[in-house]
Amino acid sequence: MARYVYRFGAGEADGNVTQKSLLGGKGANLAEMTALGIPVPPGFTITTEVCALSAQEDTNLRELLGQQVDSALERVGELTDSGFGDRNNPLLLSVRSGAPVSMPGMMDTILNLGLNDETVAGLVERTGDARFAYDCYRRFVAMYGEVVMGVEGESESDETPFARILAEKKTELGVLEDSKLSADDLKSLVTAYKIEILKQTAQPFPEDPMAQLWGAVKAVFGSWQNKRAVFYRRMHNIDGSVGTAVNVQAMVFGNMGDDCATGVAFTRNPATGAPGFFGEFLPNAQGEDVVAGIRTPLEVTELGNMMPEVYAELLTVAERLERHFGDMQDLEFTIQSGRLWLLQTRTGKRTGAAMIKVAVDMVTEGHIDERAAIARMDPNKLDEILHPTIDPANKPPLVAKGLPASPGAAIGRIVFSATTAEQWAGRGEQVILLRIDTSPEDIHGMQAAVGVLTARGGMTSHAAVVARGMGKPCVTACKSLEIDYGKRELVVDGRKFVEGDLLTLDGSTGEIFAGRAGLMPAAISDDFETMMTWVDEVRRLKVRTNADTAVDARTAIAFGAEGIGLCRTEHMFFAPERILAVREMILADSLESRVEALSKILPMQREDFKDIFRVMAGLPVTIRLLDPPLHEFLPHADKEVAEVAAATGRSVDDVRRAIADLSEVNPMLGHRGCRLAVSWPEVYETQARAIAEAAVAVVAEGIDVRLEIMIPFVSVPEELRALRPLVCEQVDAVVAAAGIELDYLVGTMIELPRACLIAGEIAENADFFSFGTNDLTQTTYGLSRDDSGRFLPEYLAKGFMSQDPFACLDTAGVGALIRVGVEQGRAVKTKLKVGICGEHGGEPSSVEFCHREGFDYVSCSPFRVPIARVAAAQAALRGEARSK
Repeated sequence: MARYVYRFGAGEADGNVTQKSLLGGKGANLAEMTALGIPVPPGFTITTEVCALSAQEDTNLRELLGQQVDSALERVGELTDSGFGDRNNPLLLSVRSGAPVSMPGMMDTILNLGLNDETVAGLVERTGDARFAYDCYRRFVAMYGEVVMGVEGESESDETPFARILAEKKTELGVLEDSKLSADDLKSLVTAYKIEILKQTAQPFPEDPMAQLWGAVKAVFGSWQNKRAVFYRRMHNIDGSVGTAVNVQAMVFGNMGDDCATGVAFTRNPATGAPGFFGEFLPNAQGEDVVAGIRTPLEVTELGNMMPEVYAELLTVAERLERHFGDMQDLEFTIQSGRLWLLQTRTGKRTGAAMIKVAVDMVTEGHIDERAAIARMDPNKLDEILHPTIDPANKPPLVAKGLPASPGAAIGRIVFSATTAEQWAGRGEQVILLRIDTSPEDIHGMQAAVGVLTARGGMTSHAAVVARGMGKPCVTACKSLEIDYGKRELVVDGRKFVEGDLLTLDGSTGEIFAGRAGLMPAAISDDFETMMTWVDEVRRLKVRTNADTAVDARTAIAFGAEGIGLCRTEHMFFAPERILAVREMILADSLESRVEALSKILPMQREDFKDIFRVMAGLPVTIRLLDPPLHEFLPHADKEVAEVAAATGRSVDDVRRAIADLSEVNPMLGHRGCRLAVSWPEVYETQARAIAEAAVAVVAEGIDVRLEIMIPFVSVPEELRALRPLVCEQVDAVVAAAGIELDYLVGTMIELPRACLIAGEIAENADFFSFGTNDLTQTTYGLSRDDSGRFLPEYLAKGFMSQDPFACLDTAGVGALIRVGVEQGRAVKTKLKVGICGEHGGEPSSVEFCHREGFDYVSCSPFRVPIARVAAAQAALRGEARSK
């Protein structure tokens, strides 16, 4: 019979940390901690293999697992000296999810399982504390009702009926804290909760503990496919087929009295990476209270004052776990009657800044080497530390202050629900999600928002942990906030804000400001520079930038760019003082008038190129000649048309006729790129002369210019065969007249499937290939990037595509064409330089593809240069591992 249940507890475990794909991260780590002798409540893990089976209609979990679960339950009972369903000495259980990849809060948990009207009496007798017993019971009934029986929230605020009933009871009794409710009060809540379940589901709450267990196991497996879990997997590119395990454990209680507590801690600061134990706890509480943020917890260091011996043990365990696992750990712990229990350890989620610092510190401390540090980087998280922060000299009025849960600056309009955040962000608004406290159901709104602000919670609450994982600024526990979901308004010390008002969050200080704060460039830390030095020693692939101005080029150089892989000359045309000359050129009705318009454009472009060459001294600069369709430059407003008419001496009607003559049904596949130069060779001649004049002027200043000119949108070899000499003639004439030497390359942008398939012929007249994967993806799929947003999300949601092909390179389709292009090109010219200049050039999985296919460089936007550098280094390390 197949084995689906693995036991752990009392120093013995069936599994270990290497079995995360089978036992999930939580189950594998529980087994590992057990083997290490760390105090873990006994229990068992039902494997991830059962997750897919449980979703099948014909699967009966009790028949499939019954014998193995019964045996494991009996062992847990023996180890805890209790019995499941025993009226006198009941064994109570927690049922938790645990996927191979950490997904904090996205799936379901049930605590105190096994309680009913009989076993709760036994718990009262066993503990001598009726209040504690009924507090556990009412929590369990509420959790079971929501997770297993499907009791739903009543409003956009997502308040459950159980939360409403609890609030009404406290109002009735005139108390603010749950802890002020008596045993009889809590007993009445259990009854009210059961009535609500029956009303909503037409099913009674199950009193049979075994029925409770099988219902909980099936529901937790089912939560793998809940909306928030699916959304989280899509957001983090987690394979939906891996499934989750289910962990069943004996309960330990942090809510039995003053010598009990529960908490969450990190072995280092997850926001900054600073060394030192970091976390929070709540005395006399259960674990969900900390994570949910319902009560504001205490700093974990306070535990040292309250329970010094337990705190010392916790520090020892934490240090041991970090050393064993070789990374910062995120711990969940409970203290029952003065005894410490570990409920979980996992690699801690952290900000980009913390990721860098922890890795560098662990190398310095001798725990890992440089290559291990590089391998554990999440390249995309570098994005968090490269963007501007709040300028201390330009802060608006301070409104309130909370806990700095996740660093960074966020400026946006406040919204009061996750759904509104998603809707407003969808229409281009920058929004801040404002909640009393967040729950896993808010995940889609947190992703859509630029920042998160909560009135309750702490540094380890749901909002804080998830925001840090997303790299979103977050402020929690801002107690002065009075939030009214119904009115959609916020009141702070008498000052009212309504939905849509602008706030600024500083997640690094916890400050909230009214209005828009000034920003300043991010400061790059010494640890960042150290990490990048290690990265550059490992990677083979060069990293260039896409830059159209000297300002962008300078930014990219600061981030480590090794050249410009794409300078788009058309982006220089849109300034108000230039666009008129460009429109004159496009709408010219004769060669003479077009040349006259081009003569106005030439000096503008020459000065731009000179500035770029100066910034990129000694580094390659690839300049793409005019590429986009002409409709992007044409005037449409009456005022613009009149300006062109006046400048060209033509009537407005004549100009409008000329505009109509240039219209195309599908301009992106029309008269653009090299096709323009075939019709109007003087356009590329002028650009080539401007480039050459800029180059010789900068060379005369003693600056090394490494010029590469790129002819775009080639689909037939004859285009490049005709246009290369045209470009070279202009450059050579300028260089000869200046009496200097200038080596330069002329290549092409491969952005059409046909160009990939005949790349060998194209290579005969090209010194380099640069793959323009934005257009290549569009033309391979037959998709318009601008229009696909209407239906592509549905394809992703239904699993037709695993990733957006405009975000991550489609290696199976587009990648196959690129592979053909590289192979054919290098068959003709073995040393043909090959690069990529689409948006994919800064996306880690696409960078790895380029490394595997032997590219010379990738090119991306300035702020993604460090991301590409790390991704290139990781690709090199994986390549080394494969070759061994």
